[in-house]
Amino acid sequence: MNGMPPEPFKLGARTVGEGQPPLIVAEMSGNHNQSLDRALELVDAAADSGADAVKLQTYTADTMTLDIDKADFYIDDPGSLWKGKTLYQLYEEAHTLWDWHEPIIERCRKRDIEWFSTPFDDTAVEFLEQFDPPAYKIASFENIDLPLIRKVASTGKPVIISTGMASLEEIGEAVQTARDSGCRDLVLLHCVSSYPAPANEYHLKTIADLAERFAVHAGLSDHTLGTAVALAATSLGACVIEKHFTLKRSDGGPDAAFSLEPGELKQLCEGCHTAWQALGRVNYDRAPCEERNVKFRRSIYVVRDINPGEAITADNIKTIRPGYGLPPKHWDSVLGKKAREKIDRGTPLQWSLLEP
Repeated sequence: MNGMPPEPFKLGARTVGEGQPPLIVAEMSGNHNQSLDRALELVDAAADSGADAVKLQTYTADTMTLDIDKADFYIDDPGSLWKGKTLYQLYEEAHTLWDWHEPIIERCRKRDIEWFSTPFDDTAVEFLEQFDPPAYKIASFENIDLPLIRKVASTGKPVIISTGMASLEEIGEAVQTARDSGCRDLVLLHCVSSYPAPANEYHLKTIADLAERFAVHAGLSDHTLGTAVALAATSLGACVIEKHFTLKRSDGGPDAAFSLEPGELKQLCEGCHTAWQALGRVNYDRAPCEERNVKFRRSIYVVRDINPGEAITADNIKTIRPGYGLPPKHWDSVLGKKAREKIDRGTPLQWSLLEP
């Protein structure tokens, strides 16, 4: 699937792709803690922090799993934040009520921040279409659900797919399905689906390979603690950065433990934009801000008075700062030359002061 880099595309009023700052996506997930007022506060916090978009998740517990008391449906990983709960209990706690979507979307529009959502089944896609979302997201756990990808891609909207847990073959199948179903603007987010995820297992160099291998835009879905990994990903060319956020971790919530608070989200936004600005282009020209300091580079100066006709030696010249004399590269060429006139100590050496 290798090919030319894709053209930038519009996600609402924002532009995503080469030559653009990274799109910072604040993932609300279940951190509204079943309060619409808190969900609206989260939108405000994301906007105030400088994020470009708020991402929702659109599902119900019944569209995700079964309410059944069998071992298969319990979370038994000892390292899980949700150990001991059934999948149904987790999704019942974390889901965003469907009748909240409209007021949340309206608040996003009022605050001039983009929004989109992760649907988890066909009914969610059909529900979201009434709001004309600017994009859709496929979660890592659903990147093998090719019928869902087909449904989302058939809307013609940009599609963002997280690659957590997927093999290279599975990523290829997801990409091919999206392309075959009409998706023109596709973003793959490199992701490690652990909550939180260890930074040393992220292998951020994969981002550039995703972009080249599949001829897509590539970014990061970040489940690590802090902001360092997202900043590093930006410096490696990630065009989308997705990060969970909450109002206050101590308030609790399904994803609170690995979510950023508003002040941290602001640092992330500012840091990623600075990292992107610093990327620039391949450039060996002197930076404009360096011009005023050129005069402080080293040059050849006279360090002892030199009489007319006296030879230039290593005892009467030296390379020092500032830079008003001949550049140091001429050192060997001036040694042995004779002074045309008296040269006082502290004079920048110039060819005009020497005999031919």
